[in-house]
Amino acid sequence: MEASDFADVLSSVREFVREEVVPREDEIEAADEVPEKLRAQCKAMGLYGFAIPEEFGGIGLSMAEEVELAMELGWTTPSLRSLFGTNNGIAGQVLLTGGTPEQQQEWLPRLATGEVVASFALTEPDAGSDPSSLTTKAVRDGDDFVITGAKRWITNAPLADVLMVFARTDPDATPAKGISTFLVPTSAAGVSFSEHDAKMGQRGSWTCEVYLDDVRVPAAHLVGGEEGLHRGFVTAMRCLAHGRLHIAALCTGMAARLVHEMTEFARERDQGGHKIAAYQLVQGLVADSVTDWHAGRALVREAARAYDDGSDTTLGPSTAKYFCSEAVGRVADRAVQVHGGSGYMRGVPVERFYRDARLFRIYEGTSQIQQVIIARGVLGGAART
Repeated sequence: MEASDFADVLSSVREFVREEVVPREDEIEAADEVPEKLRAQCKAMGLYGFAIPEEFGGIGLSMAEEVELAMELGWTTPSLRSLFGTNNGIAGQVLLTGGTPEQQQEWLPRLATGEVVASFALTEPDAGSDPSSLTTKAVRDGDDFVITGAKRWITNAPLADVLMVFARTDPDATPAKGISTFLVPTSAAGVSFSEHDAKMGQRGSWTCEVYLDDVRVPAAHLVGGEEGLHRGFVTAMRCLAHGRLHIAALCTGMAARLVHEMTEFARERDQGGHKIAAYQLVQGLVADSVTDWHAGRALVREAARAYDDGSDTTLGPSTAKYFCSEAVGRVADRAVQVHGGSGYMRGVPVERFYRDARLFRIYEGTSQIQQVIIARGVLGGAART
């Protein structure tokens, strides 16, 4: 994309986020739902396909461009980004990295427009941080596969038209092998959902459990056209690496908003005859937060550059996701502290962001999983038993 065109995209998204979405944050929080008008605007702006190549009807952003967009989206409730995050991220990337040309042509144009919403169905009740231990199974039956199992905390599943389901096709293979990925329409017989989850934060972003009771899909719905051979697990890991870098950028955008909220409050709040911005202990909280924000932004941009040129598609995303998700938690905590008692009250943005930020250290690989990836990436075989 030409630099001027991308600048226009960023400008439009910034205006949309700050003028249309921010004023409705309390409404989204109260209703636990993003209004249909905002969803339609996101589709019209092409946000359901920002990471999908232009040949399939998307905007086709590079990783370096995508993180800049994500930082703009981080300025508001993460439930907005969640609407189209799976189409561009962990679900859409399954097709981009592992799909056959026919599968890509059939599904990606519809993902790009938002006609179809996709979900990434990997996590299970007993397979979270270690997805290689998943137990959902797919058994070949003539020209079909029959899938049985359950998935947990699947983002956008209540809204999805298609699920990218990871299932074990070879029960005798070692844990990371014998896993395949399937395109499963949510309209298929045997697919059902729980009520969407009541979470601590990120209201308006819906997750739920997915139940697969002898769900029959054509063999043509096997992503990539081959069973196992590690393909499903490798595809999942590649998609998660992309998603981790995106989440890091989102956290950086949220940190920017939190810095804005705390500095505006500090300038306006009187205490002891002075604005609290005049007190050095408050200044310290602000300074530490600005430093975390700037450090995260620099790390994200460098990791995105290396991701695009192919020099680092694993370690960089993990370091960025680990640092930025931890950093935004620190910034949110300081923002509440600067606000004092009012920061603990519902209806104040920093209170909501404090709850929203906590999830970033858990999903798409916990902080502890990122530590393991980073350490093993540096230490090599010496780190493995």
